[in-house]
Amino acid sequence: MLSRIRLAAAKYARGLATAATQDAGPSSLRNMALVAHIDSGKTTLTESILLKSSYLSSAGTVDTGSTTTDFLPAERERGITIQSASIPVKWKQWTFNLIDTPGHADFGMEVESASRVVDGAVVLIDSVEGVEAQTKGVWRQLDRYGVRSRIMFLNKLDRPGASFRNSLLSLLNNRLHPKPMALTLPIASFDSEDYARAEPGIQGLVDLVNWEIWKWDESGSSSRHALPRNVDQLEKTGILPASHPLIPLLAPARTALLEKLSMFSEELMENLLSLPSDPSAYLTVEPSAIMPHLRAATLKNEILPVLCGSAFKHIGTELVMNYVGELLPSPVDIAGNVPARNAPLRMLAWKVGWDKRKGWMTFVRIYSGTLKRQTVVYNATRNQKERISKLLLTYASETEEVESLPFGSVGVILGLRYTRTGDTLVSSQQDAESASLMDIVPPPPVMSTSVIPQSHADQQPVQEALDALARTDPSVRVETQEGQLLVHGLGALHLEIVESRLKDEWGVRFEFGKRRVSYREGVGSATVSPKPDSWSTDVSGKPIKVQVDLTVRPLEPDEQADPLWDGNIVLDSEGKPLSLPESFYNPQSNPWASISRGIFNALSNSPHTSLAHSSVFVQVNSFKHPPEAPTTVLAGASAFILREWIKQAGMGPVMEPYIRLKITVNEDSVGKVVKDLTEHGGEVLDLASSSSTEEDVLPYPEDGVYVPPMELSPSSMAADANASSAGFKRAVHAIAPLSQMLDYSNRLRALSGGHGLFEMSNAGFRQVSESRKMEILREIGRA
Repeated sequence: MLSRIRLAAAKYARGLATAATQDAGPSSLRNMALVAHIDSGKTTLTESILLKSSYLSSAGTVDTGSTTTDFLPAERERGITIQSASIPVKWKQWTFNLIDTPGHADFGMEVESASRVVDGAVVLIDSVEGVEAQTKGVWRQLDRYGVRSRIMFLNKLDRPGASFRNSLLSLLNNRLHPKPMALTLPIASFDSEDYARAEPGIQGLVDLVNWEIWKWDESGSSSRHALPRNVDQLEKTGILPASHPLIPLLAPARTALLEKLSMFSEELMENLLSLPSDPSAYLTVEPSAIMPHLRAATLKNEILPVLCGSAFKHIGTELVMNYVGELLPSPVDIAGNVPARNAPLRMLAWKVGWDKRKGWMTFVRIYSGTLKRQTVVYNATRNQKERISKLLLTYASETEEVESLPFGSVGVILGLRYTRTGDTLVSSQQDAESASLMDIVPPPPVMSTSVIPQSHADQQPVQEALDALARTDPSVRVETQEGQLLVHGLGALHLEIVESRLKDEWGVRFEFGKRRVSYREGVGSATVSPKPDSWSTDVSGKPIKVQVDLTVRPLEPDEQADPLWDGNIVLDSEGKPLSLPESFYNPQSNPWASISRGIFNALSNSPHTSLAHSSVFVQVNSFKHPPEAPTTVLAGASAFILREWIKQAGMGPVMEPYIRLKITVNEDSVGKVVKDLTEHGGEVLDLASSSSTEEDVLPYPEDGVYVPPMELSPSSMAADANASSAGFKRAVHAIAPLSQMLDYSNRLRALSGGHGLFEMSNAGFRQVSESRKMEILREIGRA
């Protein structure tokens, strides 16, 4: 009976959200993502938002595998988010297209694609840990795609050792933003004695903008209480006892908020200057006089609004939703105006998924016009016509069919055959050339494994399943080397998920070989003379000669490699970056598309080692082919000539992927950890307290930022006081070759007696020594 009630409630909420998405104007839409380091509480906050918006009648948990957005079997089994999930949420006058993203670096492609289509983001950090490695990773991804407006949510303030102050300082120490601005303050307890006993917890919040206190009970239900507008009355609220340590902080906190905000608004500054010189003057400023200036500063990325709470206890969730609606941009704010209803259709495919019942599901964001079902669109990236079968709104694993998707909305198309992640779709071929949208760049793979079908009859199904999986996840690369099928991914966990998805979703029979990291080869330094610049072949029985003049050399240390070209630089005759082959309009008749395809193929497989090339500079100076020959002969010519260049230049340096490590262990285990890192080719960068940053950069100054006192989080004071008696924690910051760290979790467990923790992030490729080069060549069978 209870399950029927929950199902009915969810359907009713979905109906409201669907209607809101269809009927709401674009100015009320908020396309936003939740991003963070792993285990910071993104999925828990998503579940809390769905509960508070009446989408759910009771919230699931990650521990029990009952959350709405983590619906894949692997997600529920492991308790982590593997793929991004989109849900439209109706809250007050706004509709949020909410995207919950993974926190693990191995699934960074999901954050990459989500970052491309959202207009704002809520970034979470664990208030015990502060800013972590992947926090900075997702921050850089948002920077890369121009997502300027963000809100910071300091989560897990109910945990022992959580600190509002330290979390805020970590934003400055890790240079996330120079002007974080606290909009709420935590109330650890409404009992003053709990502060004296340093009890951990969070029971309420002070909303400094709306000047009110929120109080939550054990069930997660909230009540709101207005604060007095007179400083002398703050001790007589009836909500906080007169002796509560938070009372002396309230008026200074609001004063600091308004003064700091006025630095970005002349109008607000004039309003504040016109107030009487009274201690209570700033408490009389109405929220309606603050919010427009707060929103303007957020949209310009002049400030970083900071909220706090506990998603697990549903504390602060309503305030997150309120401020997402008030502060984050709508599609109109991003576009500058609302396109006319009859404007040409333009949309971006930001994700492609596969469903056993529905088939291919293409997730799109509409940037202009309106998409209607049963219409034909043109894929400007692939130069293919596509027929729209059905249009859906997704609610994690559930879907609801709709007739149209208007400007600014996010939805799903069924029936597309050729479209891949990052493709631009338009209404007709005439609109294709001027409508291309910014592409989505997959991170470079760092690990690979061989795929061995169980029998000859399994070869074709395995190949088709791999190709289908690579379409849903562009960070998976599939290739054949010397008859062996290889799959490349972003890490060991990523490849484990690839293996389970191939078996569970496609039902193919195979085995994975030994995992190995993906190495790269540079270009040799031998003098190439004479320069190869021509290729002879036959076309329709007639011999022809094709000329392609190239400049090929290693990258200089200060040159910025192009991630689209896998760490190389490829330029055309004018010195402009050459597009990838699939990005050309009408590639069959475009000679540059053929040249791009040839260069891409040559760089993908070294004639010396079969490794992909990296750190190579290639410029096409000129080309010439007989007019009677098709332009496609330039693909074969450019591939042949570049491979000849690389052959004559000799084998280049070999590079292997490195990772940046932060290892947190007790003081007595530091020596063993450092010794192990050194023995496995690692380099220790720093030994510091567990909260320090490993980057050799100066933190943003505290000047101009309100940093509340430590007393705001009583349990963090106790944690600091007891650190020495509990065993002081040390953070070892290091860089190490990924190949030596594949089993590091087991090694660290033995070294630290089970008390060590570590996190890693990609540190790019590094050139190896001659002795290490020979080891790698023997490993890949080339020595």
